[in-house]
Amino acid sequence: MSAKRKQTLGVCYYPEHWPRERWETDARMMAEAGITHVRIGEFAWSRIEPEPGRYDWDWLDDAIEVLHGYGLGVVLGTPTATPPKWLVDSMPDMLAVGADGKVRGFGSRRHYCFSHEGYRRECARIVTELAKRYGRHPALAAWQTDNEYGCHDTVESYSKAALEGFRNWLAQKYQSPDALNRAWGNVFWSMEYRSFDEVELPNLTVTEPNPAHAMDFQRYSSDQVVAFNRIQTEIIRAHSPGVPIAHNFMGRFVAFDHFAVSRDLDIASWDSYPIGFLDRDTDDEENKLRYLGVGDPDNQALHHDLYRSCGQVRNGEIEGRWWVMEQQPGPVNWAPWNPAPFPGAVRLWAWEAFAAGAEVVSYFRWRQPPFAQEQMHEALLLPNAEPNEAYEACRQISAELARIGAVAAPERSDVALVFDYESAWAWNIQPQGRDFVYFDLVLRFYRALRQWGISIDVVPPEADAVSGRRLVIVPGLFSGTNMLVEALATGEAIVLLGPRTGSKTKDFQISEELPPGPFGRLIDLNIRRVESLPPFADVKLKDGGRFDGWREFLVPGTGTTVHRASIDGHEAHVSQGRVHYLGGRPDEETAKAIIGELLRESGITPLDLHRDIRVRDNGSLRFVFNYGPETVDVSAIANGAEVLFGEALLGPREVLALRR
Repeated sequence: MSAKRKQTLGVCYYPEHWPRERWETDARMMAEAGITHVRIGEFAWSRIEPEPGRYDWDWLDDAIEVLHGYGLGVVLGTPTATPPKWLVDSMPDMLAVGADGKVRGFGSRRHYCFSHEGYRRECARIVTELAKRYGRHPALAAWQTDNEYGCHDTVESYSKAALEGFRNWLAQKYQSPDALNRAWGNVFWSMEYRSFDEVELPNLTVTEPNPAHAMDFQRYSSDQVVAFNRIQTEIIRAHSPGVPIAHNFMGRFVAFDHFAVSRDLDIASWDSYPIGFLDRDTDDEENKLRYLGVGDPDNQALHHDLYRSCGQVRNGEIEGRWWVMEQQPGPVNWAPWNPAPFPGAVRLWAWEAFAAGAEVVSYFRWRQPPFAQEQMHEALLLPNAEPNEAYEACRQISAELARIGAVAAPERSDVALVFDYESAWAWNIQPQGRDFVYFDLVLRFYRALRQWGISIDVVPPEADAVSGRRLVIVPGLFSGTNMLVEALATGEAIVLLGPRTGSKTKDFQISEELPPGPFGRLIDLNIRRVESLPPFADVKLKDGGRFDGWREFLVPGTGTTVHRASIDGHEAHVSQGRVHYLGGRPDEETAKAIIGELLRESGITPLDLHRDIRVRDNGSLRFVFNYGPETVDVSAIANGAEVLFGEALLGPREVLALRR
């Protein structure tokens, strides 16, 4: 049974940006707004260590004591995302190199290469000093390692350190150049290597590099993030026992394996900016306008469920420990366009997160800075320190949290949607169609489930993650393991595969038995041809619906049932027993229709929801959200349950909380 934890609000604070005499006022105002957690320190290396080996702890000691005096728990960030200029000057080869071969220099943030051993040692040193000084401080509520690993395309570095590290990684993986040549298919284009020292990084090639080469470099780069993070977590645990460790992941970011990094964390957190990401979530201009000031109804939610899965502690006691470390409070500064939130949106975002089991929703940031790169990023306070709109929202949310009380992490869902970082890398390396994006494919199926009112677990492609479910959705899985296939074969769940599931081996080769590769054990089927189509073309299905951008030509066996076919006479959706295969990328209407059919086949009753309404169930609690611009009657969903707050005539961007 999941443990119950009090859910609360937090904020990101930079005391080094403001006069000392202001700190007491800030801490008091935070407490008055119901804020209990305050993240500090993650960009403060130059203030902590202004010169090599000379530490200035007085200001940080003072800031922590001020916050502690108002009952605020401190989330202390390690400052390794922003090494100071003196450190960069002491070893300039610590800087990352872009795919264009240019050094990515000092002057903003994230100016380091994950592979650089000297920088790792410097990080270990500063983290050790921090952990020894504050690791047992009574104000310390949690740690955050670094900040937003990989932001600004910094996972992959094409530096000398990365080249040396990659060659060593390949030698350990393959043991011999001949094994590497076979795995990569280097007989093609005369790319065979005689030694690992001949292998270069997969950039600056005349045309595209070997996809297997690029895939292994992505795996290597991801492993460097895991190793870099582990250095810090091991130091922190040695000097700060029992204090949980988090890292703040990002939205729509897949350049490293977040499941792998999370194995060394106690809390997975992420930085949620729903309006900032709206431009990336859909090409539908009408939807963009409809949700301009609130964000896509399903993108933020998908990340909540993904990072809840990353945050699972696999000992059967606690599931899905996760936070929102940065929540958008107003217009941001980094998107192509930066609209203001619609009235009610800030509150709705918080409740969508709490309904999904978030322990803390923390706003970025406390006060809008009048200087530097983020001066156009709104905060809880205006630049002149007056309360902004989101500050007042905090007061309301805090009062509602007190009314609801402690909430457990959501119970295990009957529905699992498989998400795989390697698949994201694979289809980025070889999309075969300009608009084939793995994340967007997953979002299509996730959206369809949400449109039917389903609370979903987004899970890694592991046997224990899919076992015991009633419905499992597996879209675009690059390469399946025998353990995963066995779990699906021996389980009782209805399974939906495709498109592109099992289409490659781990070595990035087409399987000898043809796609769907190992998943052919589940359904008598192979795929002999695929095509990608431009946006002005699509594949229409006989009984309505369509595929856009991607279609596979299925050759089903005699034991299969055809559910859908294209108007040009090709099977599009087939099944055998419990297992379905979808041979194309469905548009929204088609995805919703198929998911509705599979829910009913699984014995799960879908809800008939208005287009703007979303529902989350958490034990006895039900939360209903209206993302749209009109009032919607949701009394059928309430169905006589106790109303904790909100109304059945649910206004725009309003929330209804029920106890069933």
